[in-house]
Amino acid sequence: MNLLKKYNVPGPRYTSYPTVPYWDTNPTEAQWVQSIDQALSEAAAQKVGAALYLHIPFCQSLCTYCGCNTRITRNREVGGPYIQTLLKEWKLYQERLGHTASGKRLPLTELHLGGGTPTFLSPDELDSLLSRVLETVDVQRDHEFSTEADPRVTTRDHLAVLAKLGFKRLSLGVQDFDPKVQDVVHRVQSEEQTRATTEQARELGYTSINFDLIYGLPFQTQKSIENTIDAVRRLRPDRIAFYAYAHVPWIKPSQRRFTEADLPGGDDKRALYELGRKMLEDVGYREIGMDHFALETDSLWKSSKQGQLHRNFMGYTARNVAPLIGLGVSSIGDSWRAFAQNEKLLETYQSRVEKGELPLLRGHVLSAEDLVLRRHILNLMTQMKTSWARDGGTWDQYLDQVPGRLQELVKDGLIEFRESDCQVTEKGRPFLRNVCMAFDARLTRQAPATQLFSQTI
Repeated sequence: MNLLKKYNVPGPRYTSYPTVPYWDTNPTEAQWVQSIDQALSEAAAQKVGAALYLHIPFCQSLCTYCGCNTRITRNREVGGPYIQTLLKEWKLYQERLGHTASGKRLPLTELHLGGGTPTFLSPDELDSLLSRVLETVDVQRDHEFSTEADPRVTTRDHLAVLAKLGFKRLSLGVQDFDPKVQDVVHRVQSEEQTRATTEQARELGYTSINFDLIYGLPFQTQKSIENTIDAVRRLRPDRIAFYAYAHVPWIKPSQRRFTEADLPGGDDKRALYELGRKMLEDVGYREIGMDHFALETDSLWKSSKQGQLHRNFMGYTARNVAPLIGLGVSSIGDSWRAFAQNEKLLETYQSRVEKGELPLLRGHVLSAEDLVLRRHILNLMTQMKTSWARDGGTWDQYLDQVPGRLQELVKDGLIEFRESDCQVTEKGRPFLRNVCMAFDARLTRQAPATQLFSQTI
């Protein structure tokens, strides 16, 4: 466990590079639209469509572990106006991209619903929203549509509407099945509820079901993790995301319902992950990247073996589809060369859309250095390796510092490094973040002495 202590420092999950705290070059609306248009042209040349992400912020109750941008309400009347705003925002993009005047339709390969709780909306509301979006795009033959759902509020009618519209992937929030843990995080959800939603989805033709689990929650023990993983193994989803809980009560006040004394920490927290990982691997799940597992029959595992795995703001995906256009409050878009995030306050978001503005709050235009380092960090996160050469478009001056920053990782057997080639070892997989942090120039410039490990042993 000495290595766990040594490398136990906060680190990004690297769903983007630069990571959000280091965004410092906001794109103008014109720059953002131009970057999307360029990405669409490049995608068309490769015969690939774009991705849309729709954020539905509403939840009927607050899960105290949650770090997402949500609006807690039991008022079902909020759905209709929000849908109208989403559709107006989408029309603004069509106009800016010249699709409205020309009649050109966006080629669409991926569509994702996230939240919040997308199934807070009624089946009819989901049908209305999605049908009106889909009638404005050209859905590609190899499309993949996915949605998040809460089994406590998701009905068979919800799932049937989505299936009718082409959705085949479903991600269910589970987190933990232990009653004590569920009570303190304010998410009481039985195995039976989760089973019902899972089985209904399979009956309706969903081909990939994901469960989200969290380790490090208050009052979790090895026994509670064993019981949770046993239940998951009985339900046998195709994919599993097994995240570490992040305790940030100064950002999310709802987390003050418990204290750090209630949380498993240090070695105990990591032991929960290692226990869960072993139990999953024993029944056929394969670790495909940081915090993610899949059965060998799932497209995510196949993609990882074929070298096509991708990572973005939604986690791991089976391929790189760009651009990603985010619609809805707090949504983030990614054109590869730029990021843009919408207003986080619902009322401000709706007001700006009503004024005919793209409701951009912040973003980042990637520099030449950013683009090179983004590729290397993505390679590590998806392939566990990366390499570079001065004359191959994969080099930046910052990379001259990287060998020195990797020495400790080499000494500990976490990576193999030769000149300009870095490979994460099996022993090093739990420390993937630390490896990526060596390539993070922006993090390095802020904290050059401490970003890889906390102490020398």
